[in-house]
Amino acid sequence: MKKTLISMPALAMAITMFANAQAAPTPTKVGIIHIQNAILATKDGQKAANELQTKFGPTKAQIDKMQADVQALEDKLRKGSQAMAEDARQQLMRDRDQKATALKRATEDAQAEVEQEEGKIMQELGQRVMQVVAKYATDNGFAIIIDVSSQQTPVLWAANGIDITKEIVDMYDKNAPAATAAPKSSTSTTPAPATTAPKTTIPAARPPAAPPAKKP
Repeated sequence: MKKTLISMPALAMAITMFANAQAAPTPTKVGIIHIQNAILATKDGQKAANELQTKFGPTKAQIDKMQADVQALEDKLRKGSQAMAEDARQQLMRDRDQKATALKRATEDAQAEVEQEEGKIMQELGQRVMQVVAKYATDNGFAIIIDVSSQQTPVLWAANGIDITKEIVDMYDKNAPAATAAPKSSTSTTPAPATTAPKTTIPAARPPAAPPAKKP
C-alpha cells in the first residue's frame, strides 16, 4: 500500500493554523449608529438633498403663491364681507373655496412626489452606507451595530464612545468617487435601512376660514 508522507514542518504549520482558528476571539464589541444622520451627512447625501430642493423649488414657489391667493381672499372676506352685496359675497366665497381645493390637491400631489424621490435617494444611499457599516464592523471586531435613528429603538442609554456614526461617514466619503452623480433607483436586492430623508418642505394647505356672518 502506498503511504502518503507529510513532512514535519507542514504538519506543524497545519497544527498552528488550526490552533489559531480555534483560539480566534469571538467579536464582542457593541456599537450604535444613527443611520439616517450618517446617510445625510455623507457628501453624496448632501448633494442629493440639495438637488432635491432645487428640483422642487418651482413647485414650492407655485404652492406658496396659491396659498397667498387663498389667504388674500380670506382677508377680503373677513374685512369687507359686511359691506358687500350678498351676491358678491357668495361669489367671493366660491372663488375662495375653489382656490383652496386646488391648493389642497396641488400640495398633496407635490408631497407625494417629494416622498417618492426621497425614498429612492434613501434606498440607494442606504445600501451604500450599509456596505460600509458591514466592512467597518468586520474590520473592527464588532459583534453588533444598533441603529438608533428610530425613537422605537429600545436603547435607553449608550456611551458616546460606541457611536460610530462619524466613522462611517468619514469612511464612506473617503472611498466614494470624487464626483458622484445623484443617486438613481437601485436594482440591488440588498435591503436598505428604513429611514426618511429630511423633508423638502411643501406648505400644508389650510382649510378656508369661515367668514363672519353678515349682519341683517
